[in-house]
Amino acid sequence: MYILELLAILIFSYFSVKLLIKYAHALDLVDIPNERSHHCDIIPSGAGIGFILTFFVSMALFEFNLFIENACTFLAIFLVFLIGIVDDRIEVSAKLKFVVIFLAVFVMSFDDMLIFSLGTWYGYDLVLPWFGALLFSMFALAGFTNALNLIDGIDGLSSSVSIVILLFFAFLGVEYDNHLILTISTFTIAVILGFLFLNWNPAHIFMGDSGSLSLGFIISVLAVMSLEHIHPISVLYLAAIPLLDTLIVMVRRIRRGKSPFSPDKTHIHHIVVKFFDMNVKRTVFFLSLLQVIFSSIGYMILDSINKHGSQNVPLFALLGFILMFVLFYMIFTGMQKRQLRLDKQNKSS
Repeated sequence: MYILELLAILIFSYFSVKLLIKYAHALDLVDIPNERSHHCDIIPSGAGIGFILTFFVSMALFEFNLFIENACTFLAIFLVFLIGIVDDRIEVSAKLKFVVIFLAVFVMSFDDMLIFSLGTWYGYDLVLPWFGALLFSMFALAGFTNALNLIDGIDGLSSSVSIVILLFFAFLGVEYDNHLILTISTFTIAVILGFLFLNWNPAHIFMGDSGSLSLGFIISVLAVMSLEHIHPISVLYLAAIPLLDTLIVMVRRIRRGKSPFSPDKTHIHHIVVKFFDMNVKRTVFFLSLLQVIFSSIGYMILDSINKHGSQNVPLFALLGFILMFVLFYMIFTGMQKRQLRLDKQNKSS
């Protein structure tokens, strides 16, 4: 029965996005190419309106009690979804997006859905007071929501990476018998798959901010829920690609004297797609595979902490993540410099 529900959600998501393609131009939901784009044509956008609405309808239809019991959490997701829709129609500032996400986290707090614990480190539980938990949660969720939004730069990438992350949260839901985590994860995977059929390269439609912001926030919410069962350090690995990409890009911009929020073409996917001779499918496969590897490491870390009680694991895992950041920064910065040199040589010749 559950499999049939997921199949129905996938199909409904597909046709709702298909309907948006038909009316996107009339609704002014289109993506016009700019200097950072990988496409040359005007492409319908705002597919998130279709598949995120499908998510809400599915939750209310198939899991009504769960939907009502966590009403504030779903209202928070809806607020982020709304600002995404507005941004798809008329571009809004990053500040306004952050304000809305902060408001959404405040609404979530009425369901006690905040990051109260930073985990146990050598026998000491790092527990935050309510106001500290609220502030930390606001910045943490806003940061990751924006991180997933930033990797939505080539066909299918954000969807594919999200599916990998959500699959691991679904595994957590099964392992710890958490029906809420399992349901949100699997329902979100189903709606993304319905969209991905139409977003796979060459894309017929883009998800837009209504999709990427909502997905980022949903995954952030799942991460908060999972902290009931796992050490926070594991989350860094479960969602490593968006986090590493954002950290690398922000550090690189700051070092060049630019705003960390200024848009450019220095994201990991911009560099990797050039390495693969502009082959989008290979790029998506490569980065999704990297996320599978990182998520698997995260799963092994939480298994080591929970089942073997090793006190050294969290510190080593944190140091490992920092080391990965440094290595990725060096590798992708080097690749970018090499690509710039080749571009100059090609232009001069």
